[in-house]
Amino acid sequence: MAPIAIDTAPPQPAQSSVEDIAALKAKLQASQSDTILPPDNTLRRYQKAGIDLSNGYPYFPPKPDFVQDVTKIRTDLRDYVDPGTRADPEKKALFGAAKEVKNLTTWIGTEIVGLQLKDLTDQQRDELALLVAERTVVFFRDQDLSPQQQQELGLYLGDGEIERHPQAPQVPGLGGGVSLIWEKGRRDKLANGRSFRVPYGGGQFGWHTDLVHEAFPPGYTHLHQDTVPEVGGDTLWASGYAAYDKLSPTFKKIVDGLNGIYRSAHRYKDQDDPEGDAKYVTRVHPLVRTHPVTGWKSLFINQSMTVGIEGLDKPESDAILGYLFNLYERSLDIQLRWHWTPGTSAIWDNRISIHSVSYDYDGERHGTRVSSLAEKPFFVRESKSKAEALQLKGWINTPDVANRY
Repeated sequence: MAPIAIDTAPPQPAQSSVEDIAALKAKLQASQSDTILPPDNTLRRYQKAGIDLSNGYPYFPPKPDFVQDVTKIRTDLRDYVDPGTRADPEKKALFGAAKEVKNLTTWIGTEIVGLQLKDLTDQQRDELALLVAERTVVFFRDQDLSPQQQQELGLYLGDGEIERHPQAPQVPGLGGGVSLIWEKGRRDKLANGRSFRVPYGGGQFGWHTDLVHEAFPPGYTHLHQDTVPEVGGDTLWASGYAAYDKLSPTFKKIVDGLNGIYRSAHRYKDQDDPEGDAKYVTRVHPLVRTHPVTGWKSLFINQSMTVGIEGLDKPESDAILGYLFNLYERSLDIQLRWHWTPGTSAIWDNRISIHSVSYDYDGERHGTRVSSLAEKPFFVRESKSKAEALQLKGWINTPDVANRY
């Protein structure tokens, strides 16, 4: 059967009519009786962007068979230049063009009002990178943004490289790198339903940092949500800068310079033992990393995927990590909870944060994500924490407290 292309000439308006979408769905379903179509909002966005769904949706890239194959992905040294290093510290081009710049909490999160990401100049993109590096996550509502434009911005922020995930469902026809946040598109157990009784933490829905098993984990991650439930489905972020600054000076000296052991979210067969149990990909990175733009130290741990500390026995490692996980996940003053509206983009710094979704919703939640690859994580002992660098009142030269919780 001949491909059914989505007609984009003449260009479609931002809001296609109900009849247009109904006709498109009927045409796609006629060619693929077993297809699972994305929500109507997504179809409108794809229709305007010229995304062809006639060969099925979503696209799944070929999956590596063996843990050895995944371990070798993108291990060649890359000379990453973070665009934030080129930015005007005052961010005059970005802030001057915005209608409003709103800090959402004291330590994390900013919303930019009145700008379209697709229209940013390179100078504004550089300043956005700096802002994200400082504020951890930045939001833009009401974005008219195609998957292609999202991919192009990701390549800019990643200095030419984005993560092309071998496990995640993708938008077809773009060469990979625009993955989906959509339960219906998954092949794992979440696609078959979730239990609201599972506690949060390191388990099914817990706090995490993306792709820490990579040799060069993502720096800037961009999630655009085109379809969201009216109630629920919020995303939460926590600041690794502030979590590190909650440690006592002596405890900072203990964790500075230690290396963590990080594992992949998925397991793979071992080519040396194909009949044995599947294995995770593991990688060693600094437990505390220095950010290349701000120069500030941040905790680089997450309960889902940080499984040990190099050189320590498991009871020793568990004691340190357990304390750090508890502090990071339970300190409400360093966290942000964001309620999505359709057409909202969030860009966060994966190097200095953990995040989690709240699975308290019914209905569909569909978004596209682009993860920009960054530098190999590094630690500079002489680097300062955010509180030290900015001399934040109440964070430095203060006595420890007897009970934190």
